[in-house]
Amino acid sequence: MEHPRDDAAPPAPAGWTPGAWRAKPAAQQPDWPDAYALEQTLKSLSTLPPLVFAGEARHLHSALAQVARGEAFLLQAGDCAESFAEFTADNIRDKLKVILQMAVVLTYGTGVPVVKVGRIAGQFAKPRSAPTETVAGQELPSFRGHIVNDDAPTLAARTPDPARLVSAYHQSASTLNLLRAFTKGGFADLSEVHMWNQQFVASSSEGQRYNAIAEEIERALRFMRACGINLAQEQSLHQVDFWTSHEALILGYEEAMTRNDSLTGDWYDTSAHMVWVGERTRQIGGAHLEFLAGIANPVGAKLGPAATTEEVLELCAALDPHRTPGRLTLISRMGAGRVSEKLRPLLRAVLTSGHPVVWQCDPMHGNTFTGAGGRKTRHFDDVLAEISEFFAVCREEGVWPGGVHVELTGDSVTECLGGSEDILEDQLELRYTTTCDPRLNGRQSLDLAFRVAELLRQ
Repeated sequence: MEHPRDDAAPPAPAGWTPGAWRAKPAAQQPDWPDAYALEQTLKSLSTLPPLVFAGEARHLHSALAQVARGEAFLLQAGDCAESFAEFTADNIRDKLKVILQMAVVLTYGTGVPVVKVGRIAGQFAKPRSAPTETVAGQELPSFRGHIVNDDAPTLAARTPDPARLVSAYHQSASTLNLLRAFTKGGFADLSEVHMWNQQFVASSSEGQRYNAIAEEIERALRFMRACGINLAQEQSLHQVDFWTSHEALILGYEEAMTRNDSLTGDWYDTSAHMVWVGERTRQIGGAHLEFLAGIANPVGAKLGPAATTEEVLELCAALDPHRTPGRLTLISRMGAGRVSEKLRPLLRAVLTSGHPVVWQCDPMHGNTFTGAGGRKTRHFDDVLAEISEFFAVCREEGVWPGGVHVELTGDSVTECLGGSEDILEDQLELRYTTTCDPRLNGRQSLDLAFRVAELLRQ
């Protein structure tokens, strides 16, 4: 039997178009006040250049196929929700630094290639549990991310504005331009591993462990040069592949960014290399699954503790009907203490079905709670506990633990409790800057990478 190429996109369902989702029930869509203004904005977006290219998405597809075969590991990380207010080159650089550090720790500690995917250049929208929220005694539309409205507690700010869709596009384009410059222009050169250690991390125990790895890498590079190996010709030492991803939540925006590839005739969502559907929007027969089923990008789906084997198998059939390695990533977000009970039957069912999915652990969203001061937070110990349970259950079921999916920032924030700094609840107010969910800071992120590397070595 002939096996499909790793980068071969599955054909879209017969008759599928980017707007096919409009005939299905669509959850979590904003209540846009002016339908005409929205459609005019979407029409304008559809004429703008793509943010990413079909060939890049196919390259990621091939890399994820390696993960599906147990030959690589997926590190997906970045902001919970990108901000229009905090858009600076320094923020993008510092976020990239942390992800590169984590990837070096994972690669060096395990010998396994790391596929690096950022929650960046498009992660603006957030699903909400209710359409409205009460702020200072006033009921307002919920903040849905800067692509939709503003987080200021006024009715004018919270009213969805389609002009923000265009602002999100332009910020994504600028972010991608900078990421490409950093990852291909010398910043990501492996000889610069010491430079990636940020000041507030370098002084920590995690930073010292990282510096030890950096020194060993530099020693190895010197040895290769002394042996006469021309390192200048080894591109993989001087630049990295870095892909972008986000939750495909605002379907009008995703439709407007979908283009027909002239080389293959396939439809690609050019807003990101990879997009996923969330726990609140993965309904079988819903608009989000209808959209993802037709695009050729690698796609993902979040699975919470309520997910049943029947739902997951239907989801696999909808999104990966041809059983193509690298096409579908299933992202487990069960919560610490529930992984064995809730994930195990899903692993068994998908393995038996023959779908070659990537299994990934999101240890953040199942461990969120509201602290005593009213701030949403997560405890670092719970995050590590869920990852450890994920690895243990995958090992017991004969499934490759393909990756982790975390929310982090390059800033020295105090949003998640615990870690080596032992952040306490009364310290959350010190540097709590997220627009939505709490993120790991640089030290916590690096510590997590060391822990994951230890689990992979097992």
